[in-house]
Amino acid sequence: MPSTCPKCRGVLEEDEICCAQVRYTWRCKSCFKLTSGFAIPYGKCFLCGGDLEVIPDRDLGDSMRFRAIRDAVQFELNSFHFYKLARDKASSAEQRAVLERLYEAELDHLHELEEKYHAHLDREVVELSRDEDKLLSNWLFRGIQVGETSGVTDLYKAALEMEKRTRDHFQKMANQLPPGLEKDLCGELAAEEEEHVALLQGELEQLG
Repeated sequence: MPSTCPKCRGVLEEDEICCAQVRYTWRCKSCFKLTSGFAIPYGKCFLCGGDLEVIPDRDLGDSMRFRAIRDAVQFELNSFHFYKLARDKASSAEQRAVLERLYEAELDHLHELEEKYHAHLDREVVELSRDEDKLLSNWLFRGIQVGETSGVTDLYKAALEMEKRTRDHFQKMANQLPPGLEKDLCGELAAEEEEHVALLQGELEQLG
């Protein structure tokens, strides 16, 4: 049965693919989780079970002009370098394995931010060698230690605490802002961190 390509509006014959790279973006009406993909969403939000809505493409221009996005990128970079430094100082193979996984997860989160909000970074920034004392003085890591005796559970608890602090930061910002785009961005970023919290909590529970 003929259909119409959602991008170029051309008429398609049955089983024909056109403009295969068209992407949709949808957001949960309840938790504000933002997702993108190649198919229109079906069902409920996987994070909270809320209703979903397809949102049109947004032209954010220079996305780094928004404090919410600047903060999100900075937090992910900080966490990325924190795990990288901790991995390099790990005293056991078990520590290194966990920190490597957390390091790679933060890199994935950074790439997701770049894709969703066009916050593209020079590779030199991602690979930049950071001053350890300056990094560890950041509020995000206050009270969090990764030492020679830190076990797997300790490492996951530290990661979980950092994700919660980041989530709470965006929730607080969203509550303080009037309705508008930046408030929406804060809500989306808080939902993103809530997903990271849920993933880490699940992994921590599996450790027993």
